[in-house]
Amino acid sequence: DIHGQFYDLLEIFKLVGNVPSKRYLFLGDYVDRGANSVQVITLLLCLKIRYPASITLLRGNHECRRISSAYGFHTECLSKYGGGLGLDAWKCYTDMFDYLPIAALINGKALAIHGGLSPGIISLDQIRVLERFTELDKSSPLQHLMWSDPTENHRGFYKSDRGNGFLFGEDIVNFFFKVNELKMLVRSHQLCKDGYQAQFNNKVLTVWSAPNYCYRMGNKASVLTIDKDLKHSFTTFEASSANAKYAADAQMS
Repeated sequence: DIHGQFYDLLEIFKLVGNVPSKRYLFLGDYVDRGANSVQVITLLLCLKIRYPASITLLRGNHECRRISSAYGFHTECLSKYGGGLGLDAWKCYTDMFDYLPIAALINGKALAIHGGLSPGIISLDQIRVLERFTELDKSSPLQHLMWSDPTENHRGFYKSDRGNGFLFGEDIVNFFFKVNELKMLVRSHQLCKDGYQAQFNNKVLTVWSAPNYCYRMGNKASVLTIDKDLKHSFTTFEASSANAKYAADAQMS
C-alpha cells in the first residue's frame, strides 16, 4: 500500500532502484488517506506506459468508486483540478481502476494479490475468468480478493471485522496451495508496525509500504525482493522527511 504518500514512493525508488533497472510489482491501494494520491497514481501510470514490462500495478480495495469517494481521493481531485475538471479527473481514474489486474503469478509458484483468499475461489483459473471490469461489489469473490486477511486465530473462513471479505486460516492456505501447486502468497492490505509480516512458516507474506501511515501511525514500511527461486528478503525504511508538513497537519487535526 502507498496510500497517496508520494514522497515515500520516491524513497522506494531511491532505496531499491529506478524503473526499468528494477522490476516492480505493486499490490494496490495507491490512493486515499495520504495527501498526494494524484501524484502517486499519475507517476505509476506514466512508468507503466513508458516501461510496460518493468512495472505491474494490481488493483486494491481503494481502487474503486465507493471507497475512493469516501477516503480522500475524490476530494483531492476536486481540490487540485477544480470542481468540474476535478470530478472528470476522478471519473477517469476510477474508470481506469476497473481495468487493473487483480492478481499476478511470480515464477509460477507465488500468488500476489492485494487482500487474500475467497471461499468462492478454489483455483487460479477461477480468478482468471472473473468479471473484473466492474466496481467492487460488497459480496462478490472479486471483492473478497481485495479485502480478506490471514489469521492465526481461526481455521477455515471466518467473518471479518472489516465488514468486507473474510479471515482465512492456515488450513485454507494449505488447501489452496495444494490445488494450485503454489508455495507462497504475497499480499498487502494490513498495516504492519515493522513494515511486513510473515505467517504460516513464511507461506503468507504481508508487505506494507506506507511508513508512518496517515502521517501519524509511527510504523516502518518495507519492500519485498523475490528471486526466481522464491528466495526473499524485506528491506525496511522510514518515512521521508518531506512528509513533515503533512505529519504536523495530522497532529493538529
